[in-house]
Amino acid sequence: MRIALALSLALLTAACVAHPAASERLTESQWRFVTIDGGSPAVPEKATLTFAEDRLSASVGCNGMGGDWRIEQGRLIAGPLMGTKMFCEGPVWEQEQAVSALLVAAPKLEWDGDRLFLNSSGHSAELERLSPEP
Repeated sequence: MRIALALSLALLTAACVAHPAASERLTESQWRFVTIDGGSPAVPEKATLTFAEDRLSASVGCNGMGGDWRIEQGRLIAGPLMGTKMFCEGPVWEQEQAVSALLVAAPKLEWDGDRLFLNSSGHSAELERLSPEP
C-alpha cells in the first residue's frame, strides 16, 4: 500500500513539474506558422507569431499586428490588436485575415513537442517553435 501511494505521489509530482504553465511556455518565444486553416501552408514561410512578456506580435507577410495577451482556462486571450493597413491581396491577404480573426477569437491552445496548435470555432493554425523553450 505504501509503495502504491509513493508511486502515485511521484507520478502526480512529475506531471506537475513536467508541464510549465501555458503563459510560461509562450513568454519570450517566437513561432513560425506552418499551416493556417487546416492544412493550407503558410504563405510566406516567414509568417511568425512572437510572444513578449505581455505583448504579442504577428506577421503573415504583408501587415503586422500586435497587442496584449494572456492565458485564461487554456485559451489565448489577445487584444485589442492594432495593425498596419497596407494593401495586400491573394493568399497572403486571406491568411492574414484568418490569423487576425483567430487571435481575437480566444483560441484553444494545444502543444505537441515544439508544435503549437491554435483552434477557434472558425479558424486554426499550426505553429513551430523558432526560439528555444526556457
